[in-house]
Amino acid sequence: MIISIASGKGGTGKTTVAVNPTLSLVDDNNVQLLDCDVEEPNAHIFLKPEITERKKAFIPVPEIDKEK
Repeated sequence: MIISIASGKGGTGKTTVAVNPTLSLVDDNNVQLLDCDVEEPNAHIFLKPEITERKKAFIPVPEIDKEK
């Protein structure tokens, strides 16, 4: 099951709403919470995860071919 919580407005409690079911389900299931907030991802403050692996993430930048 995938549950998504989204809103265009900041300060509406999305993180709080996302963290609570995560904490209540984490002991019984393989639960993942992805905090995709581009400005201030802060779900880790509530969850205090043990980070076992890190991967670099990047966004490719398109190049403009002015001849086309």
